[in-house]
Amino acid sequence: MDYKRTRVILSEGSPRAEVERSHPAGLLRPSGLQHDNYMLVNLNHILHKARKGGYAVPAFNINNLEICQAVIDAAEALKSPVILQTSEGALEYAGMEYLAAIARVAAKSAAVPVVFHLDHGKNEKLVREAIRSGFYTSVMFDGSLLPFKQNVTHTRAIVKLAHARKMTVEAELGPIAGAEDLVDVKKREAFFTDPTQAEQFVKETGCDELAISIGTAHGAYKLSPPFKGSLTGRASAGPGGVGGGSAIKLDLKRLAEIGERVHIPLVLHGASGISKKWLNRLHAQCAKLGDCDRLAGAQGIPLAEEKNAIKLGIAKINIDSDLRIAFTTGVREVLLTNTHEFDPRKILGPARALMTELAKEKIRAFGCVGKA
Repeated sequence: MDYKRTRVILSEGSPRAEVERSHPAGLLRPSGLQHDNYMLVNLNHILHKARKGGYAVPAFNINNLEICQAVIDAAEALKSPVILQTSEGALEYAGMEYLAAIARVAAKSAAVPVVFHLDHGKNEKLVREAIRSGFYTSVMFDGSLLPFKQNVTHTRAIVKLAHARKMTVEAELGPIAGAEDLVDVKKREAFFTDPTQAEQFVKETGCDELAISIGTAHGAYKLSPPFKGSLTGRASAGPGGVGGGSAIKLDLKRLAEIGERVHIPLVLHGASGISKKWLNRLHAQCAKLGDCDRLAGAQGIPLAEEKNAIKLGIAKINIDSDLRIAFTTGVREVLLTNTHEFDPRKILGPARALMTELAKEKIRAFGCVGKA
């Protein structure tokens, strides 16, 4: 993409003009935001087709300009819809208006559908602010740590507010653990989503998408390093190694039952792959930098498990840690090969290129190529 562009003029036969003619419905114009094109859409516009079609749309967390550009470049190159999302931490770091401006420019220039989504909104006040801002086309309210009835009540109120603005709401039932929470089998499974409750929750809240807990964990450590104890179907991290141990297993039987009871798109959080390929590249010449222990013992969700989950109803998969690894790798490689470089554009540019490569891998892996 030519990042010098500030305005896109649609000429007859241009890619975006063709897309606009072929997708006349589903325009989303939430109050407070004047969209010049329909490419900024809500989750329903892309995820119902994904679940029905047996593929998943990757949702990438963005924290700055380079991450957003990298993701959009990948989506356009592979003609894939894409979800740009901001966490509460990203908003604290960069500010809602800054990130919204970046996402809006990206969507305005893109030839593929783009969702701008608030990720993991645990702070209900912030979720309401995001809805009323008009910046977002979708929000997530995460009430998973609340008692079931309270989660229903608070989620239903958010759904009512968002639907009035034609925005979608992703909700969560069954908190997605952090690695430090996964101590033994009983505690691990206590985090998991109950299929019967999931069916009841969706009916009572009217949420559009549901994030479920079936064995994933946030962060690069799906198991605490050093790991103590034994988990059925989980792997212990190799001693001080990269992605050691046997493969992590998801509770696909539970997912299948949820999928039979719940017919809206399902969402998988904490599902970064943390592949050995990227970790090995991250650790190149680590002795020179003294960072050989960076992400030691990190382990992600195997691609085979993610593909099986997609077959059973997962239509959105969140990606954050993998992007961070690609970004850090790009920065390291520049600093290792050119010790005199101090131009941030020449340091961050290669990092952006590697994040594009990573995003393309995810789009291909989730079967989303050509689905725009």
